[in-house]
Amino acid sequence: MKTTLLIGLALATAVVYGQGKTNPKSMKTEQQATFGGGCFWCTEAVFLAVKGVTKVESGYSGGTVKNPTYREVCTGLTGHAEVIRITFDPAVVTYADLLEIFWNTHDPTTLNKQGADEGTQYRSVVFYHDEEQRKTAEQYKAQLEASKVFKSRIVTEISPLINYYPAEDYHQNYYALNPDQGYCQYVIRPKVEKFRKQFQGKLK
Repeated sequence: MKTTLLIGLALATAVVYGQGKTNPKSMKTEQQATFGGGCFWCTEAVFLAVKGVTKVESGYSGGTVKNPTYREVCTGLTGHAEVIRITFDPAVVTYADLLEIFWNTHDPTTLNKQGADEGTQYRSVVFYHDEEQRKTAEQYKAQLEASKVFKSRIVTEISPLINYYPAEDYHQNYYALNPDQGYCQYVIRPKVEKFRKQFQGKLK
């Protein structure tokens, strides 16, 4: 992403939290965030490297089918998106920080598509856990749109978290366990390397 995107995201953080002041409500013991930004192997690999993140789990959310399988979700007929559930310490990394990383490490302007991965299961989405997360995400998105950081309209869905199902065991920590696999080498590795260069101050 361009440097201007990082500047825009920093401005958005200031708007949401009032010039960098910490939101007192966020200073409780571990919280969770749920994001979808394409293949969950990619997003999981990125957020596992973030300081203050204690756990990242790949899963499915937003659809109507209970306990879906990966094969079912891949049909695009379940309504579920591939997501990650992030457990984090808000005293170390804020929800706004996570949103900054989320919007900077995938393309939020392509509808139901990330690179060669196409379908509603790959949509850009923030599933908020409470009203505070909803307000933060909506204000952040509005600030990004107003700043014209992206040339095209942001299509990221912001919806309440109504369900969540962990993905199968073989999807968990996929990049770390399968570094030589083709998708990991040619899709995930470049994304992770780019992220690490841009967010050195937020790395574990």
